[in-house]
Amino acid sequence: MRNNLPGTNRFCPLVRRTPELERYSDMRLGEQAQDVVGHTQPDIIRRAASFLLLEDSQASFQIEGEHPTPARGLRWGQAIGEAGQRDLEVDELERLQELVIGDSRFVELGLRTEGGWIGERNRATGDPIPEHISARPDDLADLMRGVVEYGRRTEQAAVDPVVSAAVVSFGFVYIHPFEDGNGRLHRWLIHHVLARAGYNPPHVVFPVSVPMLRRISEYREVLRSYSSQVLPLIEWRATRRHNVEVLNETGDFYRFFDATAHAEFLYGCVEETVTRDLPEEVEYLERYDEFSRRVQEEVADMPDRTIDLLSRFLRQNRGTLSERARTGEFERLTADEAERVEALYASCFSAEVS
Repeated sequence: MRNNLPGTNRFCPLVRRTPELERYSDMRLGEQAQDVVGHTQPDIIRRAASFLLLEDSQASFQIEGEHPTPARGLRWGQAIGEAGQRDLEVDELERLQELVIGDSRFVELGLRTEGGWIGERNRATGDPIPEHISARPDDLADLMRGVVEYGRRTEQAAVDPVVSAAVVSFGFVYIHPFEDGNGRLHRWLIHHVLARAGYNPPHVVFPVSVPMLRRISEYREVLRSYSSQVLPLIEWRATRRHNVEVLNETGDFYRFFDATAHAEFLYGCVEETVTRDLPEEVEYLERYDEFSRRVQEEVADMPDRTIDLLSRFLRQNRGTLSERARTGEFERLTADEAERVEALYASCFSAEVS
């Protein structure tokens, strides 16, 4: 007997080869991204990569409804940028959880020792009204070992990286091994798997959290697609601490599931990143550099920070300097110079002012 399953008996979701996944695979999105990078100046790519990394970090927190401090957001952005540099281990995920949480005084770090669930609470009693019930604490160590093994096996077997990323990341978030931080780590795992496979260009992070945020309703529906099927099969009761205690064996619900919809959704997000976010960021920076050069040559020799402020004022007001800008930060511009600046902006950023 030949075992060609991608995982092990600890964790082995399956993905069906659908026409939609075939279409995405035929697009060779990784090669498209490499082509964009190959035809772009290295400095532009470096700056684009920094902006895309920041956008992904911000979007990931927005998905969770959080507003981190700049320092915390920067730390998480750095963690995303380092995805794929280390082997996937449970210890590494625990380290990242601590980084995500920041202030851990009110959160138990590491694998849960109590039940976990997602949903609402009964306003009168405080008891759970779950939409999703996480894996039992007793099953977590074995399940997480299975997730790690799956990631390694699919990496070595050259399984489609986007499919593998979908299985690892959504499998992780269904298991929900930590008390807090699971959502951002779920999305970090996407970056990790893609980076390990060399799918995205070197030093360029696909900001998959950005299209996920744009498609947040679809994202949540995909998450519910399996949780809603499993929930009626889980026997549970509310604890004195208003948590969930699972009463039956549920480990296999998290080990084996159909991740086809999850793979299709993630591929759609990757397609948006490659065909929209990456080229748009590159194009914007190229247009910005042209605007900056022409302002300095044809209007006034300004410091970079002043031109950056000027472009932001123009962008916010659809290519026109507001009265506040003309009488405030840019009062030293003559009327003719202000009109010339607006004309240069319209020339470089025609789509924004049309």
